[in-house]
Order: sequence, then structure tokens, then C-alpha cells
Amino acid sequence: MAARFKMSKRGVGQLLRSDMVLAEMVRRADVIRGVAEGIAPVGGPRDPHRGLYKGSFFVQPVRRGGRRKDRAVAIVGNTAPWGAHVEYGTERVRAHHVLLRAAQAGGR
Repeated sequence: MAARFKMSKRGVGQLLRSDMVLAEMVRRADVIRGVAEGIAPVGGPRDPHRGLYKGSFFVQPVRRGGRRKDRAVAIVGNTAPWGAHVEYGTERVRAHHVLLRAAQAGGR
């Protein structure tokens, strides 16, 4: 006899917002943050802000995140004022894509 399963949308929603899923998202975000810190540029020896970008990564757990605000997520970001310039580049500075590369390498 085959087992039967009837999905409950309410139950799936509760699972996606549960402490268990949030803890796993934070664990994965911590791995991504660690990889990002490892590959982040630190600046030259005469840079007055040497290492500030590398030391400015954070993980923020969010219970109601995602596009529809219906699931647990963890955000990895950087608080350095020029963080977007390091990630995406400018006309003078090449893009490093630190968070993109970290997410591709360490999000498992």
C-alpha cells in the first residue's frame, strides 16, 4: 500500500517561518560571510581605511522575509560606505563581486 500525503499550505507556511528554517538560513549566511571576509580586498599599505570593508560584513536574520514576506531568511551585507562600489565597481575601480562570489562558493 502506498503512503498518501496531503499538503497543507498553512503548515508549509509555518515551516518556512519556523525557528528550524531560520537557524539553517543563519548558518548558511554565516558560511557566506566567512567566505566573503576571506576574499575581501583590504586596501593598500597607505590606505587610511585599510581592512574596514573586510571587517564590515554582517548577518541579519529576518523571520518574515523574501519577496512575499512569507519565509525566514538571513541577509548578508556590508556596512562600509563604499561597499556597493567594491561589489559593483565604478568607472575607476573594477568590480570585485565579493558577496556574489561568496554566495556561489559558500552557500551550502
